Amino acid sequence: MTQVGDARGSGLFRTKSVEQSIRDTDEPDSKLRKDLTAWDLIVFGVAVVIGAGIFTLTARTAGNVAGPSVSLAFVFAAIACALAALCYAEFASTVPVAGSAYTYSFATFGEFVAWIIGWDLILEFALAAAVVAKGWSLYLGEVMGGLSSSFMLGSVKVDWGAVLITVVIGVLIATGTKLSSRVSLVITSIKIAVVVFVVVLGAFYIKAENYSPFIPPAEVGETGEGVHQSLFSFFTGAGGDTFGWYGLLAAASLVFFAFIGFDVVATTAEETRHPQKAVPIGILGSLAIVTVLYVAVSLVLTGMVNYTDLAGDESTLATAFALNGMDWAKNLISIGALAGLTTVVMVLMLGQTRVLFAMARDGLMPKRLSHTGRRGTPVRTTVVVTVVVAVLAGFIPLGTLEEMVNIGTLFAFVLVSLGVIVLRRMRPDLERGFRVPLVPFVPILAVIACLWLMINLSVETWLRFVVWMALGVVVYFTYSRRHSVLAKQTLPETPTSSP
Repeated sequence: MTQVGDARGSGLFRTKSVEQSIRDTDEPDSKLRKDLTAWDLIVFGVAVVIGAGIFTLTARTAGNVAGPSVSLAFVFAAIACALAALCYAEFASTVPVAGSAYTYSFATFGEFVAWIIGWDLILEFALAAAVVAKGWSLYLGEVMGGLSSSFMLGSVKVDWGAVLITVVIGVLIATGTKLSSRVSLVITSIKIAVVVFVVVLGAFYIKAENYSPFIPPAEVGETGEGVHQSLFSFFTGAGGDTFGWYGLLAAASLVFFAFIGFDVVATTAEETRHPQKAVPIGILGSLAIVTVLYVAVSLVLTGMVNYTDLAGDESTLATAFALNGMDWAKNLISIGALAGLTTVVMVLMLGQTRVLFAMARDGLMPKRLSHTGRRGTPVRTTVVVTVVVAVLAGFIPLGTLEEMVNIGTLFAFVLVSLGVIVLRRMRPDLERGFRVPLVPFVPILAVIACLWLMINLSVETWLRFVVWMALGVVVYFTYSRRHSVLAKQTLPETPTSSP
């Protein structure tokens, strides 16, 4: 039975106490092994963030949306992430439980909001893992000398490369989190070495004139019309969001995808030895490292070639080196990208399994998915996630759905930032290993920054997001609400007579 203080409120807004969340981590059948250190978490953070963004997204965004000011777009996105990261760090040090934003929302806003954010995180992690797996497959083809990493099965195109990396990563995660961390360390070291090499070598080919104009004059193109334009430009009547200040703002929302994943560090809090100190270090440390690398790469890239040479959907980091007569660098960058994307897929799938695991433990997803194997990992959940990501990556053309990942993540950031303010007022007595400075100013600033990035995403993305959330509401009321563990534990209120 629920102990006093385990649940507050009733119905949709019943909250699960921090104490109950922590007690649930000791259930023998659903207990995760505590193997990770602060260094492991920094590795995970850098591993998941340094990936598609630095090798492909930087060049495309510079050539099509922002020009040389893409480096400033990275700074804007990093500021929004840093503000949200402070809020994640406080929550993770206070509630060291798997589930990240889902668990934090359960403790502050209640079950329904927790479900919504959990449903949102399922979209974020699964879709992001699938998108990156397809990117990995493309680079695999490059490394194999231009061979195709897909084949036709009847009228269906099967991306066998994306399926291969997804299955391999799934097996690795099921084997053990510590092993995943060790593999990440090796591969992350390789890709950081490649990134540093690119920055150092590229610096010798920088031409100052390529930085002018730093913010190119605004242009109206097909990418900035109708439902394809940003929500902000739609309501302000600006028309296009290609180059100019609108382009810079839109670019910040696009390159935000490059930072996706640092919040995954928070999902591993339950598997960390000293989460109160290790998780904040892991989140903030990894974010600081990748921000420096992203800004350095974007400055070198746009200094090596004129931004107009990077226009189109095929531009990558290697394009700038090829235009400077260094075709040999293409193979090196492809190897670095392959290594980089491998760890991104790994950590995104790891985050997905932990969120689904936490939801299953609360009964909002099938309870059997919360079972852990003898190695202390949620094997059943890992199998489900692996199959879903493999199908998405291997058989479905994802296209512009990349922006769905951005809006899902930003939505989670908004709720976590607000949650810090709420939990400070609800439970000022809780021990906090890390405290956000200047509350409520910093969390409110985080909310504003994230909302700003959200409204600079396309109208099309917002429509798809609303549809996904509506589907989540249907699932909650038809299944999750009836199977909620907290609902079954909460004793019905009965009238009592006065003594």
